[in-house]
Amino acid sequence: MRTSIATVCMSGTLVEKLHAAAGAGFDGVEIFEPDLVSAAESPEEIRALAERLGLSLDLYQPMRDVEGVEEAVFNDVLRRAEAKFSLMRRLGIEVVLCCSNVATATIDDDDVSAAQLRRLGDLAQEHGIRIAFEALAWGKYVDDYRRAWRIAQLADHPAVGVCLDSFHILSRGHDPRDIEDIPGDRIFFLQLADAPALSMDVLSWSRHHRLFPGEGSFDLTGFLTHVLRTGYDGPVSLEVFNDTFRQVDVAGTAVHARRSLRWLEDAVARELADAAPAGFDVLPDSGMPLGFDFVEIKAEDTSSIEALLETVGFAARGKHRTKPVTLWSAGDARVVLNEQHARGLDPHVAALGFAVSDATALTERAAELRTPFAYRRTYAGEQMLDGAVAPDGTEVFWSARGTGGEPAWTAEFEHGASVRRGPVVAVDHVSLGQPWQVVDEAILFFSAVLELPATSSTEVASPQGLVQSRVIQSPDGSIRIPLNVSPPILSGRPTAMPQHVAFACDDIVTLARAARARGLRPLSIPRNYYEDLTARFDLDDGFVATLRELDLVFDRDAEGEYLHFYTATVGDLFFEFVERRGNYDGYGAGNAPVRLTAQRAGAVDADIVRP
Repeated sequence: MRTSIATVCMSGTLVEKLHAAAGAGFDGVEIFEPDLVSAAESPEEIRALAERLGLSLDLYQPMRDVEGVEEAVFNDVLRRAEAKFSLMRRLGIEVVLCCSNVATATIDDDDVSAAQLRRLGDLAQEHGIRIAFEALAWGKYVDDYRRAWRIAQLADHPAVGVCLDSFHILSRGHDPRDIEDIPGDRIFFLQLADAPALSMDVLSWSRHHRLFPGEGSFDLTGFLTHVLRTGYDGPVSLEVFNDTFRQVDVAGTAVHARRSLRWLEDAVARELADAAPAGFDVLPDSGMPLGFDFVEIKAEDTSSIEALLETVGFAARGKHRTKPVTLWSAGDARVVLNEQHARGLDPHVAALGFAVSDATALTERAAELRTPFAYRRTYAGEQMLDGAVAPDGTEVFWSARGTGGEPAWTAEFEHGASVRRGPVVAVDHVSLGQPWQVVDEAILFFSAVLELPATSSTEVASPQGLVQSRVIQSPDGSIRIPLNVSPPILSGRPTAMPQHVAFACDDIVTLARAARARGLRPLSIPRNYYEDLTARFDLDDGFVATLRELDLVFDRDAEGEYLHFYTATVGDLFFEFVERRGNYDGYGAGNAPVRLTAQRAGAVDADIVRP
């Protein structure tokens, strides 16, 4: 698979973008005209740089408003084209993107558009250039790729073909299956972009909200499969307009983009199996993780977290034999408290551990996706845990799950209590605050590296504005990771908002009473909440009184019920305890505004245990 990326996807100068694309492993680039116009280097210097970097210059774009116009206007099109084609020869680019007309079109006639593209093709052919005609989703008359192909057929010129762009096709809901009716050699270029499902005008959607493959809601696997079945063998290129990607580090964006294409290559290779074209290879098949192995909390002083865990029934399992690290557990929930290299750090989630069926394959998969490696010093006799660094800096480790009992690494903790069984049974979910600039990359990290899909997205009101939440979740619910992005006003912290770890319980009322008896002070829930709860649900008065007494919050849907309570926040972290009844699969999103307001009111301190 020949890979390419449009320079519009990245920040920086054209020279910086070329270096980043080459460093990330792309085969070529599309030159976005404004990048060239603003460059200090001549076209010849850009061409020479690309050659030194091993990059092909695959496309020059865009040339706008070239068809469906009056003759006087078309004469100006030919004048512009002559200048652009001469420039392209200097760059060594052989394909130009011509978009369907959005501004100057006055003639809605396929024969007229075809005749004008034929004349443009004559001029292009003189320069050794081909025209890739693209139907923009907001084209004045031509907004459907099938109509663009009909016009190219009518033009009947060897230098006139089509460009297929996944955004323009899928955003309009056009059926991509008809792509297979186009001969592969008449598809002169292919551009890919993913996007979230949004209800807004398609131009704004395109200009600001495109994403790399695997980060949005488009079926790019199916789309690319249709294209490949035509026999198309040209570049598979990314054209992503996104406000975030054009503000962040250019080298990081390029690696992120190349990872998305490698993920897509794997998905298509699996879809087509033996019919996959040469160069489409599958990644090592590790399978998604089986469940949480541990959650690591790091701080200079973890004593406040130890006190909290003790009040909710966790057992101190001992100290690591070579490191300032302790292990606490309850049921199958394991919490590692790490004070190593933590000077000045408040408590925060530093790492997640997952149990996997094939740790070696996952390590190979992560390496092939060029994922940053998470390094931990390991001494003789200690289990090596391979891992990667997520985009927000959280480290993710994995180890093979044994045939039974506890993970082998727990034997490295000595002089502690045995596993304690009680109301807390497992980790239910880990909610990670995400800086605004990395959440899309985080979605790709979990889906591409760990094969964990994003399953839902919602927005929750907070005192500072809307908090966007996107959920990573395994099909069986054993792994749940909400990724939360706070409004910009809160984004000054390294983690955009507090993280939290939620533990699953089989009897939350018993747990809440026992924890209070041991000194836990949960996050206080206002009386108004319980009055509103009574209005929303037909609940027994005694049940509501118990909820109010214990600061428990409640949710219900058609599948079941959800009871939970929160601790106060310590540093960047708080805990949640949850009981799912029936098949409830949510997170009590309706209760989040109450929790956020209560935290805002002054619950952020380390005084979690009464004197």
